[in-house]
Amino acid sequence: MDSYSPFDSLIFDLDDTLYSSSIGFGDATKRNIDDFLVEKCGFEPRKASALRVQLFKSYGSTLAGLRALGYDVDADEYHSIVHGRLPYHLINPDQQLRDLLLTITQRKIIFTNSDRAHAIKALNLLGIADCFEQIICFETMNPNLFNSKSKLEDFPVVLKPSLEAFNIAIDAAQVDPTTTLFFDDNVGNIAAAKAVGLHTAVVGKTMVTNGADYALEKIHDLSQVIPEIWSAKPHLTV
Repeated sequence: MDSYSPFDSLIFDLDDTLYSSSIGFGDATKRNIDDFLVEKCGFEPRKASALRVQLFKSYGSTLAGLRALGYDVDADEYHSIVHGRLPYHLINPDQQLRDLLLTITQRKIIFTNSDRAHAIKALNLLGIADCFEQIICFETMNPNLFNSKSKLEDFPVVLKPSLEAFNIAIDAAQVDPTTTLFFDDNVGNIAAAKAVGLHTAVVGKTMVTNGADYALEKIHDLSQVIPEIWSAKPHLTV
C-alpha cells in the first residue's frame, strides 16, 4: 500500500521559527519592553530590566504580569511600542522558505503570541504571507482585553505555553490534533503542544526536547527531517 502523510494540517510559530533569532529581534524586543516600563508605567530605568525578567518568570509575559499586578495596560499601546519599534528592516524576503512552503499542500496556519499587526508585517517582509490561510495571535486568544468594560481581574492574559492558549488555537483552526504538526522554537511551547495531543517539531535545536517528535536546526531543513509531510495521499479503489 502507498504511504501517505500523517498530517493534514501544519501550525507554525512565527518569531524565531520562520526567521532566525540571529537577526536580533529578541534583544530589541527586550529593550522595547524596558522602554515601555519606563515611559508608560513610570518605573526607574535602572530597575526596568530586572522587573521585565521577574514578570516573565512569574506570569509568562510582561504584559500579563503588569495586568495581574493591577496595571491597566492597553494591549494595543503595549504592542505599538514593544513590536512597533522593532528594526523590521532586518527581515528580508526568504525565497527558499517560500518555495518550500508552496510545495506543502496541507493547511498551513500561524500561531503566535504576537499581535496581528506584527505577524502580518513580518510575514509580508518574509514574502510568505499568502502561504498561510489563517493567523492565530494575541487578539485571538484575548478578545476580552479589547472590551472597554472588561475588568483586569476577570480576564488574565492568555498566551502560549498555557494549555488554554493551545485549546483556543485548536478550536479556532478547527484542526484535529492527532493529524496536526506544530512547529515552535520554544521548548515550553513544544511540551504544552504535546500535552494537548499535537505532533511537535522543535526549531533551532539539533536534538529533540521534552515533548518534541522532531528537531530542526532551521525551518529550511523541513523536507530532510520530516519527508512524510510530502507522502502521497492514499489511492481510493472503486
